[in-house]
Amino acid sequence: MSKLIKYLKPFWFPLLITVALLFAQAQCELALPDYMSEIVDTGITKGGIQDGVVQVIRESEYQHLTLFMSEKQQALFSDNYTLIKAQEASSEQKENYPVLKKENVYELNSIDEKAREDLNAALVKAEMAVSAVRMQANDKTSELSKLMQAQGMKDPFVMLSFMPKEQLATMMSEIDKQMEAMGDTIAQASGSAYAKSEYEAVGMELEDIQNDYILHAGGKMLLVALGSAVSAILVGLFASRIGAGLSRNLRKGIFEKVESFSNEEFNRFSTSSLITRTTNDVQSVQMVIIMFLRVVIYAPIIGFGAVMHVLDNGADMTWIIALCVVILLSLIGVLMGVTMPKFKITKKLNDRINSITRGFLEGMPVIRAFNTQDYEEKSFDATNTRIMKNQLFINRMMSLMMPAMMLVMNASSLLIIWVGGHLIESGSIQVGAMMAFIQYAMQIIMAFLMIAMVAVIWPNASVSAARIVEVLDSEVKIKDPKKAKAYDPKQKGYIEFRNVSFRYPGAEEDVLHDISFTAKPGETTAFIGSTGSGKSTVVNLVPRFYDVSEGAIYIDGIDIRDVKQHDLREKIGYVPQKGILFSGDIESNLRYAKEDATAQEIAEAARIAQANEIIEAKPEKYATPISQGGTNVSGGQKQRLSIARALVKRAEIYIFDDSFSALDFKTDAKLRTELNKMIRETQATVLLVAQRISSIMHADRIVVLDKGRVAGIGTHEELMESCEVYQEIAYSQLSKEELGNE
Repeated sequence: MSKLIKYLKPFWFPLLITVALLFAQAQCELALPDYMSEIVDTGITKGGIQDGVVQVIRESEYQHLTLFMSEKQQALFSDNYTLIKAQEASSEQKENYPVLKKENVYELNSIDEKAREDLNAALVKAEMAVSAVRMQANDKTSELSKLMQAQGMKDPFVMLSFMPKEQLATMMSEIDKQMEAMGDTIAQASGSAYAKSEYEAVGMELEDIQNDYILHAGGKMLLVALGSAVSAILVGLFASRIGAGLSRNLRKGIFEKVESFSNEEFNRFSTSSLITRTTNDVQSVQMVIIMFLRVVIYAPIIGFGAVMHVLDNGADMTWIIALCVVILLSLIGVLMGVTMPKFKITKKLNDRINSITRGFLEGMPVIRAFNTQDYEEKSFDATNTRIMKNQLFINRMMSLMMPAMMLVMNASSLLIIWVGGHLIESGSIQVGAMMAFIQYAMQIIMAFLMIAMVAVIWPNASVSAARIVEVLDSEVKIKDPKKAKAYDPKQKGYIEFRNVSFRYPGAEEDVLHDISFTAKPGETTAFIGSTGSGKSTVVNLVPRFYDVSEGAIYIDGIDIRDVKQHDLREKIGYVPQKGILFSGDIESNLRYAKEDATAQEIAEAARIAQANEIIEAKPEKYATPISQGGTNVSGGQKQRLSIARALVKRAEIYIFDDSFSALDFKTDAKLRTELNKMIRETQATVLLVAQRISSIMHADRIVVLDKGRVAGIGTHEELMESCEVYQEIAYSQLSKEELGNE
C-alpha cells in the first residue's frame, strides 16, 4: 500500500484541509463530554452555581467571612468586589437584589478565570467556616451552642469576634484538615451550597440562575456539536474527492502501463486479471483510502485527546481503559494474521473464475457443439466452491469481530460505573465527571473500533494494492532507446531482416532461425508455410511486438530498436490475424488510425478493401453501430473493415497477417487487384502472410518458411521450380492446370 502514496501527491492540499478538519472535528467531539459534565454537575446538581465565588453578598455576611480571612484575602476581596449602598442603588439593582432595600451588598466585578480561581481559593475556606459555625449554633448539643448559652449570646459571630486570633486560627486549621479529607469535589460543592444560600438571602431567583446557566452551557454545546457535524460532512466530501481522484489516476496509470506492454507482458498478466486489477482492485483501494482519511487518521487524534482528558479528570480509572486497549489490540492482531492469507487466495481465485467465465462466454458455440456443458459447469463450480469456502471463513472471522468489540466496550462501561460509583461515594468525583469519563472511554474504545473496521477491509485492500503495484512496477521489456534516431524522410518502407533468430520468453529453443530477406517499397513480400512455421512471428517482429533474440531488423537503414516505438509504428498499417473492431460505428473504426481522414479517403479505403458494398447495404451507412469486438458483423466483413482501417492510414508499410482467410475467392481476387494498384501508386511496402497460394501467387517476393527456417525466396514461378516445400503446398491446394493457368 505504501508504494501507492506517490499517487496521492496531486491531492496534498485537500489532504491538508482534511487533516485540519479532522483535528477540528476531534476538538469539538472532545469538548462535548466536558460541557455535559458541567451541565450535570453545575447546572443540575449545583443549581447553576459553579463555585464559592458569589456574584453578590450582603455586607453583614461579608463581615462574618472576614472573621476567617487573612488580611491578604480581604484585600483580594476588596479588589474584586464593589460595595453598593442601599440608599445609592438604582432601581435595576434593587430589582435584581431585593435585599438592597434593607442593607448594603458587595457585587462581583468582571474578572478573568485566573482571578476567579484565586478568589475561590480565598473564599471557600471562609464560607465553609461560616457554614460550620451556623450548623453548630443550631445544634443544641454542640460545644459552640453550649458556650453561647453560657455567655447569654444569640449571634455566634458576635461571640467569635471577641475570641482571640489564635483560637480562630486553630479553627481554620481544623477546617483545612477537613477540606483535605473531603477532597476538592466536596469542598467546591460546599462553596456552591453557600453561594446558593446567600443568593436566596439576597432575594435572587435561584431557578433563573439555574436556567440561565443550563441554557448558556447547552447553547455552547449545540454550537460545538454543529461544528463537529459540519467538519464531519466536509471531511466526507474531501475524502470522497481524494479517493475518486486517486482511483482515476490509478486506472489511468494501469491503462497507460498496459498500453506499453509487449506481448511478453500480456502473456504474464491474463486479460481477466488485468480487468480485475483495473476495476475491483482499484475500487478496494479507493474504499480503504476513504476509510483511512475519515477513520484511521481521526481515530488516533480523538483517542489521544480523550486519553489526555481522562488523565486530567479521572486518573483513578485509567487502568480500565488500558485493559480494554490491550484486549482490542489483541483481537485486531489475531484478525489480521488469520484473514490476510485468505484474502490473497481469494484474489487469485477471482482471477481464475473471471478467466473461466470469459472463456465460457467466448467459447459458447464450441461448448454447445461438443456438448461439454457439464464439464464447464464442473470446472466453474470447483473454483466457485473454493471462493465460497474462503469467503465463508473470512466472513465468520469478521462476524466475530464486531460482537467481541461491543462486548469489550459494554463491559468497560459497566466496570467504569462500578468503580466510579465507589469514587462518587467517597467524594473523589462527581456524577457528571463520571459520565464524562464514560464518554471519553467510549471515544478511546471507538477509536480502536474504527481501526478494527478498517482492519476488516485492509487485508483485501492491501492485496489489491500489491496487485496494482505489480502491474505499475512491472518492467517493460521493449523500451524506447535513450538516444533515439530519426528516420530519413527520403527513404520510405525499405525493410531488411539480417540473420534474425527469435525465441519466445521462457522457451527452450528458437522458433525462428537465421531469417534474412529484404522487402522493398512498391513491392509485396509474401510469407507462406505450414501451420507453426513462424509466418506470423516474422511479421510481428516488425512493429516490435517482440524483440529479436539474435540478428537485427532494419527499416530505411536503421535498426528498429534504435528508434522510438511511436515513430516506427507511424510507418505501419497493421491488419491482425484475428480481425478486431471497436465499439462505436463503422466510421469511427475506419478513422481509428487517422482521425482527420477525409470522407473521400475513407470511401477510397473501403472501396479497395471491398467493404463499400457492406457499408452501402446498411441503412445507416457509415453510422452503422459496431458492437465490442465486432460481434455484430461476420468474419469476412470484419476482415474487410479491418483492412480498410489500415488503408485509411496511408502508411509506408502494410502488414497483412493472414487477413484474407475469411474472404471468398471472388472478393479475395478483387481486393488483391485493387490493393496491387494502390501499392504501385503509393509505393508502399507490403508484408503479406497467407495460407492460400492463390492469395500470394502474384507477389513480387515470396518467403517460404519451414519449421522457423527459410526454405526458399523468390517469385511463384521460381519457387515452383526450386522449392520443394512450396511445391507441396501449391499442389495440395491447386491442381496443375490451375497452377498453369495462374
